[in-house]
Amino acid sequence: MTFRFLHSSDLHLGKPFGGYPEGIRNRLREARHGAISRLAEAARAGGAGVVLLAGDTFDAETPAPDTLRQALRAMAAASDLTWVLLPGNHDSLAATELWRRIAGDAAPNLRLALEPQPLALAPGVTLYPAPCTQRRPGRDLTDWMEPGGEGLRIGLAHGAVTDFTDEGVPGIIPPDRAQRAGLDYLALGDWHGTLTVGDRTRYSGTPEADGFKHADAAGALVVALEAPGALPLVERIATGSLKWRTLALDLLPGEALAQRLAATLPALGLRRDMLLRVQAQGRLTLPERAELETALEAAAPDFGWFASDFTALGTEARPEDLDLIDRAGALRAAAEALLAETNDPALPGPAREAAGIALSRLFSFAQEVAA
Repeated sequence: MTFRFLHSSDLHLGKPFGGYPEGIRNRLREARHGAISRLAEAARAGGAGVVLLAGDTFDAETPAPDTLRQALRAMAAASDLTWVLLPGNHDSLAATELWRRIAGDAAPNLRLALEPQPLALAPGVTLYPAPCTQRRPGRDLTDWMEPGGEGLRIGLAHGAVTDFTDEGVPGIIPPDRAQRAGLDYLALGDWHGTLTVGDRTRYSGTPEADGFKHADAAGALVVALEAPGALPLVERIATGSLKWRTLALDLLPGEALAQRLAATLPALGLRRDMLLRVQAQGRLTLPERAELETALEAAAPDFGWFASDFTALGTEARPEDLDLIDRAGALRAAAEALLAETNDPALPGPAREAAGIALSRLFSFAQEVAA
């Protein structure tokens, strides 16, 4: 008989999102909590009765009491499903009080994978968990998994099979662990995007996006195992409620900017639930740059969160453009100095961007005064 389950990870419940304004920060936190009910819906839609959470269910070892209680209640409410929680690096076994509290308040449909030992999920289906012992275990926690036993064998772990950072940290889970251990499927957490490592090994990614790094929509994986040794059938189901998008604008002088933006920016109905980052690159004349900034500022309130990056955008200023600021004197000298800084490759990108923004605002101010 086919065994179906939902593979998810990295909910990071309680993540503070401190670098964002309060309004969207609250929505981001609420979206993460809402991911629990969306995972339940995805499991039911895929015919799965078990949800495997491969670590980092909580963002910290000491989540706020209401964050913990509400998460456990949301899982308990989906009483038709069995939830299996694995400690990750953010909520590792070192957080003894956290896991004591979870065990003390867990509903009957919640199972904790706190030991590296086989756990029966259903008749003929065995789970092999590798709970994180601490934030950086420094060793392969899946090395206890070995071939042997009957029925379907599923591994559950949290960690890297390759260097996902810029710190030069080597991967510690062998990419072929599923083959070495005779697993039918290895469910991994830690990487926040969906990633296929092999026929039997996948990262599910987070069910609710938390940054611009991953282009694919947040989701979870419905996995069907038909028989021991058979390749798993995997279906990805989108679960995210907020979209994170980076929009690259490659610009040249003479373009019809209004029409370009109208064709490029997301539809009005999608904007409230989107965090958008616009990266402008190429070159524009000074009046065109001012027009672009004005248009983007006008569109910004439509979005859940909005930011623009002009670091890679060069500015062309004709003499007549600077004349519209002033023909001589202090304003003209300031404009020429800002223009030079905007296009100076020796300056760091943020400094060039700041100079370009200042020049554009000086130009717009001059036009307002002249009007």
